Amino acid sequence: MSRHQQKKGSAPGGSQRQLRVGEAVRHAMADILAHGSAHDADLEGHIITVPEVRMSPDLKLATIYVMPLGGRDTERVIAALDRNKKFLRGEVARRVNLKFAPDIRFRVDERFDEAERIEKLLRTPAVQRDLTSEQDRDREEEQ
Repeated sequence: MSRHQQKKGSAPGGSQRQLRVGEAVRHAMADILAHGSAHDADLEGHIITVPEVRMSPDLKLATIYVMPLGGRDTERVIAALDRNKKFLRGEVARRVNLKFAPDIRFRVDERFDEAERIEKLLRTPAVQRDLTSEQDRDREEEQ
């Protein structure tokens, strides 16, 4: 096996290096967006969160997950980020010391929606009933 192939037992988010570089790119991108460096009308009215950046194994592609505050206008924000991709890539390259500036692509972070869906599911009467009956059984076993 060559040393550039990813092992099957490695971390789910990638190698330690991928995680470290992804975190550096995330900090740089969050800083760029927080200071309003990208002058675009669609971006200026939004506060954008950058919860995660995933790097490819060769560190040449960064997938940046973003979420506008409140989850509104996600399509417009992604389109604006894509329009400013060249500028944003240059800013990331200036702030993060890498041999090559990674190509960037933007995706909507759907973890918040998924967490909300699970939270609603946990509040359903059927789940609540199962949880209370399980707690009753635990109390009986303790006595």
